[in-house]
Amino acid sequence: MTITEVKDKASKKAFLNVARIIYKNDKTWVCPLDNDVEAVFDPSKNNFHQDGKCVRWVLTDNNNQLIGRVAAFINNKKAYHYEQPTGGMGFFECIDSKEAAFMLFDTAKKWLQDNGMHAMDGPINFGENDNFWGLLVEGFTHPSYGMNYNPPYYRAFFEDYGFKTLYEQITNHLDVHKPFSERFTKIANWVIQKPGYDFRHFKIKEMEKFAADFIEIYNDAWRDFENFVPITQATIAESFEKMKPLMDEKLIWFAYIDNEPASFIIILPDANQMLKPLNGKLDLIGKLKFLYYRWKGVSRMRAIVMGTKQKFQKHGLESAMFIKLKEYVLPLKQYDELELSWVGDFNEKMIAIHSAVGATFGKKHLTMRYIFK
Repeated sequence: MTITEVKDKASKKAFLNVARIIYKNDKTWVCPLDNDVEAVFDPSKNNFHQDGKCVRWVLTDNNNQLIGRVAAFINNKKAYHYEQPTGGMGFFECIDSKEAAFMLFDTAKKWLQDNGMHAMDGPINFGENDNFWGLLVEGFTHPSYGMNYNPPYYRAFFEDYGFKTLYEQITNHLDVHKPFSERFTKIANWVIQKPGYDFRHFKIKEMEKFAADFIEIYNDAWRDFENFVPITQATIAESFEKMKPLMDEKLIWFAYIDNEPASFIIILPDANQMLKPLNGKLDLIGKLKFLYYRWKGVSRMRAIVMGTKQKFQKHGLESAMFIKLKEYVLPLKQYDELELSWVGDFNEKMIAIHSAVGATFGKKHLTMRYIFK
């Protein structure tokens, strides 16, 4: 077997094609857009390169056939927040061979060690955790846009190598047509009518204002979680621009109390229902197909992230925003399901919200860590 660092056009193409080879007979898999994968490794499109670095490799067998790939990265803003300096590995794909998998892990490990790291988390992304993050271990159903999908045999690779679970990422599914409980609806309507409480849907023409409100809420809501690093204006601007082609303004809601940004929920139509026929290619034909499927419409939404400032977390704002969403979604007669992804098993408040709206279990991913010996 031969491991090759990705440095030129041919090796970049090989890196992308590994996934197509691994999943060629898997009808459930949806090929991520080549452009989305490449953007992670492009300093002009991923601002995480400003405070970190990354590298990637492809693995071939003795017949020069592609059999695996992996990437490793160091985010200097996060690496030193742990007991030991910790880097990341991700974009792992491999045939069902422990020898091949361990060679890929060893390669990522050595690069991280050579760059001063004492552990690696994986499989994760060189970016925010709403994309390309976690090892799927339960719920091998159609993945929504940005959510990792992998064969079940990957879990044994990670565990046998020595990775330990840091936390579980729970994804729940909500039947849009199922009525909320009477108690939930009563509380939500009471919150909506409270003086000084205002609920506004997103507007693309006011994107800068909503981005600033998002940062204010997000950084307050998550500040007490272990190893939290505040989100930046550059990261949010990048994320919002990326979401813009998919956005339905009335699926994104913000709550304000006396005009102070208090809570948000970001929901997008599930692009994977539009992207599956494209096989990762957004060339001219791919763009035409995408526009057709966008016009045709999709039946599923994905909740990317929710957040509420700590001082407002018991005010019922999330309940009210779900009512606002339902008021918009039901008359459309388009959507059947909302995927609430993903919530860490440490986030008891958000898990309680999922339960309150009547969501049921959908998937489980693991974020894992391997401490170097």
